[in-house]
Amino acid sequence: MKRAKRSSLKWECLSEVTEFYKQNTMANHDPISDMLTRIRNASEKRHQKTRIPASRMSHSIAKVLQKEGFIAEISEEGEGIKKQLVLELKYSGKHRHPIIRSMQRVSKPGLRIYKNTRGLPKVLGGLGVAIVSTSKGVMSDRDARKQGVGGEVLCYVY
Repeated sequence: MKRAKRSSLKWECLSEVTEFYKQNTMANHDPISDMLTRIRNASEKRHQKTRIPASRMSHSIAKVLQKEGFIAEISEEGEGIKKQLVLELKYSGKHRHPIIRSMQRVSKPGLRIYKNTRGLPKVLGGLGVAIVSTSKGVMSDRDARKQGVGGEVLCYVY
């Protein structure tokens, strides 16, 4: 009898813990793809703002997007694990056409794509931006060419 009570208490505690995690977390194997998908979906639905889980990589990608004129403003909400980036999206014209027409993930966890300075792609003949992760940080393809560095091509934005 005592063993049954102890085991039932253990099961109750574990179920409470797993229920907590089911409500508050979700497994994400590619946070960059998740970020791009959230921005793409929000811009297609013409949302003013979108929230993404905060990380150093997502923050640096958002800074590059802001510098290139695709995002209006970046702010942070929450603390610790629940910290999120709030991105204010930009639209053009009377009918609010999204500035971001397309976002494509290039280097994926299953197949990494690296390019040297000469091999960095020009997206739409220079009208778009390739975001590159280099040894000097995350930057656009133009900045990487100016600094003479290559790296992992994360995504194309145009």
